[in-house]
Amino acid sequence: MAWIHLLIASVFEVVFALATNASHGFTELGPSLLTAAAAAGGIFFLSLALRTLDVGVGYTVWTGIGSVGTVTLGTLIFGEEMNAGKAVAFVLIIGGVLGLKLADRASGAAATGPAAEPAAITASV
Repeated sequence: MAWIHLLIASVFEVVFALATNASHGFTELGPSLLTAAAAAGGIFFLSLALRTLDVGVGYTVWTGIGSVGTVTLGTLIFGEEMNAGKAVAFVLIIGGVLGLKLADRASGAAATGPAAEPAAITASV
């Protein structure tokens, strides 16, 4: 379920970035409100995912998916330039996200990592 929460958080991240651009420096009310709502939604679902995922994996995947989605949709919606350098970078980001997901699954970190025992953090303080 953590990976589903992370995907939902990533969608909010893309909406956040696109709405921020559309807000024109927060001078447009609708996109500005959408920016705030998407930011809140993204952080909420990221926090749910981080209940079981390691923060390094969860945050990196969240920003990676958000980056690729934002540049892809920015190209389609706002007519931003797409070139070979960006395409290579996308492939590398996607490869890194997939690698983190596979490494997380292989290590069993979601079930046994420090994120699974938040009480241990507060108990040691």
